[in-house]
Amino acid sequence: MHRCVRIEDVRREARDVVSILFRDPCIALPGQFYMVWLPGHEEVPMSVSFTGMLKGITVRAVGPTTRALHSLEADDRLWIRGPYGRCYSIRGSRPLVVAGGTGIASLAPLVEEHPGDVLTLLGARTSEDLFFVERLRASSEVWVSTDDGSEGHAGPVTDLLERAVEEHEPDIVYTCGPEAMMVKVYAFASERDIAVEASLERYMKCGIGICDSCSVSGYRVCRDGPVFSDELTEIYEFGRFRRDPSGRRVPI
Repeated sequence: MHRCVRIEDVRREARDVVSILFRDPCIALPGQFYMVWLPGHEEVPMSVSFTGMLKGITVRAVGPTTRALHSLEADDRLWIRGPYGRCYSIRGSRPLVVAGGTGIASLAPLVEEHPGDVLTLLGARTSEDLFFVERLRASSEVWVSTDDGSEGHAGPVTDLLERAVEEHEPDIVYTCGPEAMMVKVYAFASERDIAVEASLERYMKCGIGICDSCSVSGYRVCRDGPVFSDELTEIYEFGRFRRDPSGRRVPI
């Protein structure tokens, strides 16, 4: 059942990204998500990007619903369900976090809560698309990569993996972002026998495992994930297929 929350703050993070913060007494864990609704718009899943006294979601404007969320201001109302889903596990002493684009929204609370020596690799298209950099630096070492070279390394964030493993010697890798990126991260880490946890994104209607719209190779992303680990070896659709709103399997 939805519950109505009052928005405490709306923060501009990047040119098309905002964080919406609100009070919610429910415990939210890094990697979980809320189902978020505004009257007159679709209900959509949003990763929990703040898990403290103020909970929050971080939204990139890509369609009618997310643009409507961008129009919200402090004291406006928002309807939520959750938080739902399987969270990241807090394990290892030298974690490597690899984030692409808005994938950092899911991973930032993990970086803040992990007691280990954390190295974060943060990738974006341009410097204008980067966000949470200073927030991450408060809890981890941060290496930045941009596709156009406007900040940090010039190229995809996966270019930094070899150096990161050599210098940091991670015992666990966490990743969230474009699926093509996560497939590379998973393959790289698996070849070196490093455990991986990856947060998958799929079209989602109910968020509680009933509708099967988020099915991926027999798993339900909303209930069995969105964070997957050992199961990734069995998810043959990982990096290859997703389902559209009609349930048809389409290439990624």
